[in-house]
Amino acid sequence: MRIGIEAQRIFRKNKHGMDYVVLQEIKELQKIDTQNEYFVFVAPGEDKCLEESKHVHIIEIGGSFYPLWEQFSLPRAVKEWNLDILHCTSNTAPIWCRIPLILTLHDIIFMEPRDKSNKSFYQNMGWLYRRLVVPRILKKCRRIITVSNYEMNNIVSRLGIPQKKMVMIYNGYNDWFKPIQDLNQVYKKYIDVQGYFFFLGNTDPKKNTERTLIAYSKYLERSNVKRKLLMADLDNEYLKAIIEKNHIENIWRRVVIPGYIVNNDLPYIYNNAFAFLYTSLRESFGIPLLEAMACGTPVITSNTSSMPEIGGPDAILVNPEDSDEIANKMIQLEEDDLFYRKQEDIGIRRAEQFSWRQTAEMLLSVYEKVYKQL
Repeated sequence: MRIGIEAQRIFRKNKHGMDYVVLQEIKELQKIDTQNEYFVFVAPGEDKCLEESKHVHIIEIGGSFYPLWEQFSLPRAVKEWNLDILHCTSNTAPIWCRIPLILTLHDIIFMEPRDKSNKSFYQNMGWLYRRLVVPRILKKCRRIITVSNYEMNNIVSRLGIPQKKMVMIYNGYNDWFKPIQDLNQVYKKYIDVQGYFFFLGNTDPKKNTERTLIAYSKYLERSNVKRKLLMADLDNEYLKAIIEKNHIENIWRRVVIPGYIVNNDLPYIYNNAFAFLYTSLRESFGIPLLEAMACGTPVITSNTSSMPEIGGPDAILVNPEDSDEIANKMIQLEEDDLFYRKQEDIGIRRAEQFSWRQTAEMLLSVYEKVYKQL
């Protein structure tokens, strides 16, 4: 087979969730499959994080504006390289594509009501683009892959996709996420003390940043330790607005916001954290949840969407809309040493059930089945 994989953003410096997913999938396919030929379509970027091999070719296509890149540049390149299958990996695909198409549809958040408080131009434009494109390509897809049973059921019920067209493939996590000693004190690049709470938040309302900060304020009022809170992907102005709106000035000097944390540093950040707060309102999978558990870091996560499925039955699950419940679990972890140690072990054992190799093996099986049906 000659298989095309759309991986437009993997060479950009500041990667996000879907970028890491396709990058790890390609790297694992590169290890396990020496029979088929892969053509990986990317946009130029600073981080050359993938190397060519005998069976994997990297095709750089110019153009930074994603809709034009995907709808015009990508189909032209696909035609030029005479592919058998094209796998588009980031929720959208070319509307006009003449070869069999496989789509990874991570979620259908774009079908849900848009939170009017979201002022991010990038996120709003992405939401609009998906609403325009996805309904037009779904009927053309030979298979639609998604990343959890929760999301698969959501897609089938909301969009009326036949069950036989759907495939659920869990994500994995990188093997450098494990219990380690930070001999070089990498954490000090971001915060001056160990034993902090860690939160990967941003301005997207689904990340539940505001309620999590309110919960942290309540934790500080009750705690004798008063641990700091490290928050990635946030800026001072956004934090200031939340503090002023909710009158939680007590958190101001204890929240640390270093900006973007590079992926290679994240294992040290998890390992030096007291606990990880993954209190989103909605997730289709939740790779950070796995990463933290694999490091043996206790996680407080939400009882909604895919998080109970990925975290498992013994995870610390809270109502993400209840700041008191989040704060209570923060205090319990701090005051109940037996509970804390149990959660360390639970996380490590749960994470062992996921791997990128399993993901790649299932993905290869999808390619083979679609090819046989041509």
